[in-house]
Amino acid sequence: MSPEPRRARAIAFYLPQYHPIPENDEWWGRGFTEWTNTGKAKPLFRGHYQPHVPADLGFYDLRLPETRQAQADMAREYGVEAFCYWHYWFAGRRIIDRPFNEVLKSGEPDFPFCLGWANQTWSGVWPGNPERILIEQTYPGNEDHTAHFDTVLRAFEDQRYFRVDGRPLFYVFKPRSIPDLRRFTDLWRELAQRVGLPGLYLVGEESRQWNPTEWGFDAASDTGVPPYREWVAWFHPIARLKWE
Repeated sequence: MSPEPRRARAIAFYLPQYHPIPENDEWWGRGFTEWTNTGKAKPLFRGHYQPHVPADLGFYDLRLPETRQAQADMAREYGVEAFCYWHYWFAGRRIIDRPFNEVLKSGEPDFPFCLGWANQTWSGVWPGNPERILIEQTYPGNEDHTAHFDTVLRAFEDQRYFRVDGRPLFYVFKPRSIPDLRRFTDLWRELAQRVGLPGLYLVGEESRQWNPTEWGFDAASDTGVPPYREWVAWFHPIARLKWE
């Protein structure tokens, strides 16, 4: 008797913040990474295990290919099908992109991936200074949207890229923050067609009341997440993905 096909496909969000970058050195002090914040976590109630101490992989550095391979091996062992790397695009400016760039260039690890656009302004909200703007998320228009597509096209064309019905999946964190959202989705689908892709599978993170198809998306992911996000291992379902 053949096993029943899976009705869900497990994808883990991948935050590439666990290595030092010049911007964080400037904003928070030399050598800052997300491990810095993780180590400062305090228990909020009796029995609350904080700070979390990493087990199998330790306090890893994402600049190391051995670390990225170990993560992929662990994900595969536990049934995770792909990583969704958080991707940052601030009107042409990119940040914390080294880990993914090296994954793309090297071809390793040989593990499926997709991209999620974390389209939000960076501020000082975590250390209690929300009025401090570090990098502002802006949307200059179609020329910038085209440049953005051209930048991620190499990833879309990679044989490891996660697809639904043959279409590369692209995740948008805050779709309704994009002015004239339908213009953005229509343009990207047109650009995909021009370069010979079979289309795109666009997923937006919004509430259950949001109808993704009205805005040019194929699916939506509910925004219902805990108020205290544990970024070291944040797993979040991508809703309504069809099994190939």
